[in-house]
Amino acid sequence: MARYVLLRIAVIGAGVSGIASAAHLLAEGLDVTVFERASVPGGVWVLDKRRALEPAYPSIAASAAEFAFHPSNVTNDEAIVHSSPGPCYEGLKNNVPTELLELSINQWKPNTPPFTTHDKILEYLQDTAIQTGINSRISYNTRVDTVLRGLNEEKWTAFDAVVVASGHYHAPHVPDIPGLAAWKAAYPDRIQHSKRYRNPDEFREKDTVLLIGGSTSSTDIAKELGPRVKKIWQSTRDSKYDHPAFELPKNGTRVAQIASFGSLEPTQNAGSPAIAGKITLVNGQILEGITHIIVCTGYHFSYPFFSTSTYHRDDLRREEANDIVLVTDGTMTHNLHQDIFYIPDPTLAFVGVPFRIATFSLFEFQAIAVAAVLAGHATLPSKEVMRAEYRTRIKEKGLGKQFHSLMGVDVQYAADLMASVNLGREESQIKTKGYSKEWVEVQSGYITRMKEFGTAHEGQSRL
Repeated sequence: MARYVLLRIAVIGAGVSGIASAAHLLAEGLDVTVFERASVPGGVWVLDKRRALEPAYPSIAASAAEFAFHPSNVTNDEAIVHSSPGPCYEGLKNNVPTELLELSINQWKPNTPPFTTHDKILEYLQDTAIQTGINSRISYNTRVDTVLRGLNEEKWTAFDAVVVASGHYHAPHVPDIPGLAAWKAAYPDRIQHSKRYRNPDEFREKDTVLLIGGSTSSTDIAKELGPRVKKIWQSTRDSKYDHPAFELPKNGTRVAQIASFGSLEPTQNAGSPAIAGKITLVNGQILEGITHIIVCTGYHFSYPFFSTSTYHRDDLRREEANDIVLVTDGTMTHNLHQDIFYIPDPTLAFVGVPFRIATFSLFEFQAIAVAAVLAGHATLPSKEVMRAEYRTRIKEKGLGKQFHSLMGVDVQYAADLMASVNLGREESQIKTKGYSKEWVEVQSGYITRMKEFGTAHEGQSRL
């Protein structure tokens, strides 16, 4: 059993994970400094009307993906590189009811609807930072470039512990599909990653748009573009994380994965209505007449402030990960106990890694656990036990993004996490034992409604 009593804690990021982490660390009496490269808190819910720079096509190693830009998009604008605009777009709303996202440290304003706009969510997060006293602890416009700890040093540079709450929506992933790079080079303004999308006004009635990917960003953008454009194609790999096809607008059709982008006709120029080429799908179907392509293929797990020789191993496949590395191919974060504590050294912790959950509330449980452990009020198992549990999870869940999915097991995860935090505590010292009965009832009702809606629309927008 490992018990820590630490004083100075660095938190990287002031989105919901960073705010929740810092608030609970401060409540435990710890000295907290939050580093945020933007000028305001709120993370992905901050709408920056500047557009993010286009990533490399295809994206390169995970450790450098955030700062490798397409040649047509290279800039000397230090401000946009220092604090790259996030993926928030003008029509963004939460896709999980606000009742399931409420933090214990702050309530939503009365009459907040279940689904609300990004500015209301941002207001809630920024109010939380103020109400908990965290706002004065945030060093804004400060990007963390390097996090160091020598093998023989007793602590991280200037801090006793580091909590990484930087999220995973900053380093775009662009797949290496044959021909895509050539199309991007020829039509740089017609092809973009979803991180650059802001509103449907840039598209026209005659446009035919291809969306690559079938998850949240792709489906949300399809809904926005539906009333404006002529046709939408949504190409997916038929992943279990794809949204159901019935969510697409009436002029949207889901098709198979892309096999290749064909050669471009030399007589066509970039000012023509459609891109002069054909797209072949894995089932042999041909798409043509495409005017715009939005790459909605997600993001790398990436922590560029960590050493590329130790924590980021771009030379390794995820199956080759050793017991030290954090990131290999960008599809997961390795060597974390409970998706939180770095097994070789639990004074390094992560909040906000899991997905397919009600983010705010689940991340707060992680923040509570981190604060309790770093304050010395809770213990962790031995490194040997944590390592054994981690290897068991790999056998059960496999490697890659699905390793961090808590879909269907989030309630049990929270209960188990809080049970470990509360071990040995008096009843009066226990903050929470996990999700409340009322929360679970709201979640169950929401899931039931979604299933009923899906059954009623089954078969729509399918080939």
